[in-house]
Amino acid sequence: MPPEPADPVAGGPVPGIVVRPARTGDVRAIRALVTPLAEARVLLQKEAVAYYESVADFVVAETDGSDGTAPRVVGCGALHVLWEDLGEVRTLAVDASVLGRGVGSAVLARLVERAHALGLSRLFCLTFETDFFGRHGFEVIEGQAVEPAVYAELLRSYDEGVAEFLDLERVKPNTLGNTRMLRVL
Repeated sequence: MPPEPADPVAGGPVPGIVVRPARTGDVRAIRALVTPLAEARVLLQKEAVAYYESVADFVVAETDGSDGTAPRVVGCGALHVLWEDLGEVRTLAVDASVLGRGVGSAVLARLVERAHALGLSRLFCLTFETDFFGRHGFEVIEGQAVEPAVYAELLRSYDEGVAEFLDLERVKPNTLGNTRMLRVL
């Protein structure tokens, strides 16, 4: 089992939590984490098939059972490659029962590790949690984060998240009103 990621804010592993790649069996738990946030209009709810199609993009934070209870998924997040040097952090969600314990930071740290391993040099996100992402090196951006030629190529994508990244009102309006942020790795 890989070591627990360090929590970049607190500076150490999160006790009782293991962050690991998601498996198909985690999709129901991921959707359960996203549902209350979708109802609060913080995240968009997707169809189950979309989660299965992108399960390889996800990591989950799971309790390790050290307290005598069965392990359960308490956090998730995804890294989606958009271009040669650019990825997007998607669907970062944490169960309300563990908020403030560094679970979101641990998930994000694992996604950053994956981005480095893939050779990405920039990470993008759309979020309401600007303070959280700001503490992790993301900065608010205006306009496009890619050159016009890359923008033209990305226009060919069928991925709704890419349309959201491109801020295409005609394809997928930013109905949530969230903030565009970027981190250089």
